[in-house]
Amino acid sequence: MTLGVGGKTAEQALATLSDMTEGVTSISYDEYAARIVKAQRLMNEQGLEALYLHAGTSLYYFTGTHWHGSERMVGAILLQQGPPIYIAPAFEEGTLNQFMTIKGEVLTWDEHESPYTLISQHLATMGINKGVIGIDEATPFFVSDGIAKASQAFSFTNGASVTASCRMIKSPAELALMKRAKEMTLAVHKATASMLRLGISTEEVGDFIDAAHRKVGAPKGSYFKIVLFGQDTSFPHGVKSPKSLEAGDMVLIDTGCQLHDYISDITRTYVFGTPTAKQRQVWEAEKAAQAKAFEAAQIGKRCGDVDLAARKELEKRGFGPGYKTPGLPHRTGHGIGLDIHEWPYLNWGDNTILEEGMCFSNEPMICLYGEFGVRLEDHFYMDKQGPVWFTKPSRSIDAPFD
Repeated sequence: MTLGVGGKTAEQALATLSDMTEGVTSISYDEYAARIVKAQRLMNEQGLEALYLHAGTSLYYFTGTHWHGSERMVGAILLQQGPPIYIAPAFEEGTLNQFMTIKGEVLTWDEHESPYTLISQHLATMGINKGVIGIDEATPFFVSDGIAKASQAFSFTNGASVTASCRMIKSPAELALMKRAKEMTLAVHKATASMLRLGISTEEVGDFIDAAHRKVGAPKGSYFKIVLFGQDTSFPHGVKSPKSLEAGDMVLIDTGCQLHDYISDITRTYVFGTPTAKQRQVWEAEKAAQAKAFEAAQIGKRCGDVDLAARKELEKRGFGPGYKTPGLPHRTGHGIGLDIHEWPYLNWGDNTILEEGMCFSNEPMICLYGEFGVRLEDHFYMDKQGPVWFTKPSRSIDAPFD
């Protein structure tokens, strides 16, 4: 039996976990304020008169304001200087004020009115009647379309030139939150492996993972969870009707949590029982590809070169080429932060240059459709000297956890 896999009841496994959030601090007011200053500097450099931030992670990143998007327009406008100007339904103003970290004026609209005119109207009061407005790339079409039609004297561009440029470079405070969140999820992985048994369902394992994340200090439990056994592991994001666990099955578990809104995302793959020669060969190829991607991630190199390094190793071992299977059918990794998938991406077409503070998943999964798959997913951040693991990668197929 693979070391660390099986042997405990769910209750015994859960009892090994405890709150891991001692000493954790959220993002400070000063950091939110500094983010706005950086965004405004970029806006000036790019000639943007305004930047619209829609309810969601970019609004939160710059203002510390939690608000979930709906059919009603709620957001904020950043101008080239000054505090943010919020836009919200009049009846939500009192609630919105309670959620703000960075305070600002609130432009309101009643239900029979169109909110989309508020941006151009406000700019007009400042003598700005034309120019370029950036739109947060996550803005729903009905909002961006409404803004564009109501402000026809202006032109519009993808606001990611500002939002992504800021968000892809993590601060020490962000890195600390992400590191702790990933440590929490790795502890959950170890506990989950120990409670597996013959015949257990993926639903039961998922329930345990959620409870385990709460036990280590994630108040909302699991942000997501993918649990797959046997041939189901060959499909990266699962199957319609997942099977229960049998002896000799490959086990793939991909999960994460949120800590002060920053996300963890770790995948472990191992065998319930004794690995076959083929399972061992594929697992070791995956481990080698992950290591090559890590080695290739150097300051000044392209994100795309990291993906190519992983694929080169896999091709050397008989997988691929390119996206062909058996092999790696998707990118090697993605950025992560407040969103589980964010800029930049480790695919060979991404020409973004690696910089200090960028964070990535490293998961060059090998898929043998209908047979099994192996994904080892760990995350690293870019330091001045190169890549640094947030958590220690899986050691071997026989002992996946230290």
